[in-house]
Amino acid sequence: MKDKDLHAHHISQQFNTELDDIKTRMLEMGGVVEKQVADAINAFMSQDSGLAEDVDRGDRIVNALELSIDEDCTIILARRQPAATDLRLVLSISRIISDLERMGDEACKVAHSAIKLGELGGLPRSVLEIRHIGDHVLGMVRNALDAFARFDSDKALEVAEEDHAVDIEYGTAMRSLVTYMMEDPRNITACAHLLFVAKNIERMGDHVTSIAEQVHFLAQGEIPEDDRPKGDSSAFTLVELK
Repeated sequence: MKDKDLHAHHISQQFNTELDDIKTRMLEMGGVVEKQVADAINAFMSQDSGLAEDVDRGDRIVNALELSIDEDCTIILARRQPAATDLRLVLSISRIISDLERMGDEACKVAHSAIKLGELGGLPRSVLEIRHIGDHVLGMVRNALDAFARFDSDKALEVAEEDHAVDIEYGTAMRSLVTYMMEDPRNITACAHLLFVAKNIERMGDHVTSIAEQVHFLAQGEIPEDDRPKGDSSAFTLVELK
């Protein structure tokens, strides 16, 4: 009986180790994505091709981590058949790494736009509004990862609520860019790139919000009520100008 108890304890400890490992690697992946977002924003502001290349290199790391962590989550679900909190942890991590990977993709798009803008020379005045949105989203990324590390549902909800402010800032930036294009058609090409950059950053905010909701689910066992508009209602359309 004693040997059986020791074996059961060993299995439990191994399971704990496996859970700690996927948590640690998910946070590692989050750190890489956070750096991608910061580098992409800075590359955009300075048209620094070197920083843009760093974002691309980070994306390869992120993709490899997503595949590895997702595989381990699948193995844990199959072999351990976790329940309750352990099950929520594995499911949450599986969903979070998907959002992180997509955020990395959006950061790469911003970095690529930075290079194109550098070739055009100069940035329109609305660039500062986009920088503000980028800094806002970057803060959300940091706080969402911190909330996960602490299993802090209150902080996670605060992050999710920030998405409303990001959507408002995004809409304001869009209107400013369109006005700038109407004032001088020579600005259209550069502003078109900025329109895409702003949308990329706004989508990052959506993914961070999804991560924050998963943290709340992990800590409380429920997804918070979603009162955000469904569909791409935050997208700017010419109809809004009429």
